[in-house]
Amino acid sequence: MCDKEKLICSESGNRFEEKPRCGTKNDDSGKLPWYYAGGFLLFWGLLFFAVVIPYLYRLPTALTIEDVKSHEFIAERAYKNLYYLSNIGTKMVGSKQNEIDAVQYLLKELNQIKEDSLKDYFDIEIDLSEVSGQFVYENVNSLYLHVQNIAVKITPKASKSQSYLLVNSHFDSKPETPSAGDAGFMIVTMLEVLRTLATTEKSFQHPIVFLFNGAEESSMLASHGFINQHKWVPNIKAVVNLDAAGSGGRELLVQSGPDHNWLLGYYNKYAKHPFGTTLNEEIYQTGALPSDSDFTIFKDHIPGLDLGQAINGFVYHTKYDVIDVIPRESLQNTGDNVLSIVRGLADAVELENMEAHKTGSGIYFDFLGITFIYYSEATGTALNFGVAGAALLFVFISMWRMAVISNVSICHVLRWFILVLTIQLICFVLGLVLPIVVSIVMDNAGLSLTFFSTPMLMIGLYVCPSLIGLSLPITVYYSIQCNEKISGGYHLQLALHAQAVILAVLIICLTSFGLRSTYVLMIPLLFYVVSLVLNLLITLHDRGYAWTGLLKISQIIPFLCSSYVFYLFIVVLVPMTGRSGSASNQDLFIAVLSAIGTILSFGFLMPLINTLRRPSLVIFTLIAITSVSLYLASSTQLGFPYRQRTNGQRVAYLQVRNMFYEFDGTLSKDESGYLFSFQDRLEERPLLGTNVNLTGLTSIKSRCEKHMMCGMPLYDFRYVGNRLQSKWLPRAEPIEPPGSTVLKMLNKTYLKPTTVRFEFSLSGPAQMSLFFEPYEDVTITNWTFTEDYLQNPPPFPLSYHIYINYGIDNSPLKFFVDLTKQNGNFKMPLLQVGVSGHFVGAAGDAISQEFASSFPSYSIVATWPALYQRYIF
Repeated sequence: MCDKEKLICSESGNRFEEKPRCGTKNDDSGKLPWYYAGGFLLFWGLLFFAVVIPYLYRLPTALTIEDVKSHEFIAERAYKNLYYLSNIGTKMVGSKQNEIDAVQYLLKELNQIKEDSLKDYFDIEIDLSEVSGQFVYENVNSLYLHVQNIAVKITPKASKSQSYLLVNSHFDSKPETPSAGDAGFMIVTMLEVLRTLATTEKSFQHPIVFLFNGAEESSMLASHGFINQHKWVPNIKAVVNLDAAGSGGRELLVQSGPDHNWLLGYYNKYAKHPFGTTLNEEIYQTGALPSDSDFTIFKDHIPGLDLGQAINGFVYHTKYDVIDVIPRESLQNTGDNVLSIVRGLADAVELENMEAHKTGSGIYFDFLGITFIYYSEATGTALNFGVAGAALLFVFISMWRMAVISNVSICHVLRWFILVLTIQLICFVLGLVLPIVVSIVMDNAGLSLTFFSTPMLMIGLYVCPSLIGLSLPITVYYSIQCNEKISGGYHLQLALHAQAVILAVLIICLTSFGLRSTYVLMIPLLFYVVSLVLNLLITLHDRGYAWTGLLKISQIIPFLCSSYVFYLFIVVLVPMTGRSGSASNQDLFIAVLSAIGTILSFGFLMPLINTLRRPSLVIFTLIAITSVSLYLASSTQLGFPYRQRTNGQRVAYLQVRNMFYEFDGTLSKDESGYLFSFQDRLEERPLLGTNVNLTGLTSIKSRCEKHMMCGMPLYDFRYVGNRLQSKWLPRAEPIEPPGSTVLKMLNKTYLKPTTVRFEFSLSGPAQMSLFFEPYEDVTITNWTFTEDYLQNPPPFPLSYHIYINYGIDNSPLKFFVDLTKQNGNFKMPLLQVGVSGHFVGAAGDAISQEFASSFPSYSIVATWPALYQRYIF
């Protein structure tokens, strides 16, 4: 029968070790002196700063031309190519820099590689092509015309294979950036890999196609055209995609597959400097991150590996994405990996029959870049369930052992365990919630992004509150509880067992849900089970606090694993908070990541502060660090988010001329102003009090309720998504765009009594948009654009949006729209059409240039003139 003793104050009984009398202070025998508290925190802090951070940023030695070996990647040579390519400047689709200068430079280099190649070993074919097409992406119909691709096929003389490997990256850029990192870095990597392959007396089985595509930044246009139209595509079986969301670090394995786990085996075998985690892949694939790559297009047709630069995302898509921020060692790291992976995949037997090797998704992660671990999803499921089951089993065995040694019933131990489990659940929840509370309070106080340029503040703002949550309830509990029948060492083990049970339950639930990245929970639990089993076997389990030594040693690897992967996410995602829009509190996202990383790193460690004679000193230290951090973040320059060059504020706005024409052709509105699409949570607040005159700045939300697409020249899907947070600054002087956008109605034909066809011609700059919104009793039944988009329109209140990009040829676009109206009355308004022309790269008139120059030095301004004309037909 279970004991009837009270849980907090039990009667005297058989004593094993520390058995304080009810109501008296716990005996401190066996506990460490209070001054070891500093050593406890210092050890794990030093482990993080001395191991995790250096290994995250570790790069190999860059090879020079003097070190040249024909079979190795030479970073110096790639660096020289990057110098010339980035000096071309901004390479927007449709610009001379992109369509002529960059193409000519790449063709010159490729022809030189072909000339220098070992012609007895390889055949090289260079193909420059133009592609046009359209597809639906993010509620927008993307239409592209005459964008360019340079495809190069290298075929071994002895090869009879009809299965090709594709290697891809892009040379175009976003506005206002020389794009050294995104993705000039990857383009020159491809050039050097091709050069090395072509000049090395080492053959391979399958031909390799290198695609230098000229239109990725405008929604992956060139890759879509290539994969749907190019003559070599039927033979292409897999892809290695190269891109960037940062500049100058190690490239990350962003995605793999889909459903071809064997690719991870080749990455594991051939990547010299492995770097990747399933957790990143699953977060990326949710669409929560403001980044995308050509792999999104390719993976619907062929599987592959998606590799991307991810460090130093602060310069991504800015004027600071220059060659100066890229160390040659970074090029060497990526070049070593890409060359070796491409060589390996070019000999892969799996390319001959891809369907036969469709084995599902995989689970993968690297450990400090030292080794790479991968296994199938089925293995991961079995491993997760096995570790969780083993944890529950050995926790029960441990409690049975406690009951036997303490001469009490198992029910007595279980009752205490249930109480401790409740306390530990509170710790777990508080460890997650307290950083969230801090992020919400800071956001409500207008203090978002205080960590943006001072990441060390996150230790005090998020990590320390999480540690307080993990330790405070259990420490308070142990300071007041007394149990004469269960020793202090046993009682502390119950807290760790409770943490193990919580993780085991989470692992079972998340694995059942299909979350592959559950491995991040499994690793600390696995090592805890190992230490528990060893402690049980060598009887340290029953010797006071002697078992803690083995536990601490066993948690070193889980600590390194957890802190490494979550610090990686902090490094990658903090720069993204500066370009994720103002609609959501990105501090909350960072706080959650910090909290989860802290819980997994310290979940089995923080209860051990109760082996100290004054565990409260640890908690007071954490509270002090949090308080100081809050003060520094809220009241000093350290908390100001932006710094010139390194951590800039992204300011995106259009110099807009809006012109509304009515059904009878009269001009009813002609206004000018600046349309701001704020990139981060703080919006215009950091600019108040500076030289920027924002008097009259207002939200366009009310306009969005009245006008089609807010009556504004919304540029792309990001501008559309952020429209309700966008703001309008009127300008008295009319804006004169440097060019015109001309929509002509060519014909109006009655197809049947209830259907009329309008035929149009549109001419203008390389980037334009068309917006269509029929009146209530009118339906668009046919048009030139994608049928699927017509049948599945954007959700209300969005209108049809045709996003147009021209490449090398900007001949007028001709299109038609068929309108159906049941009563056949076509003498009244039927359709609103909005036409926006974006003159990307133009500085604007003198007033606009003066306004742009008024922004502070920490602002990174992206602006150009835009003309919007609304017509009614």
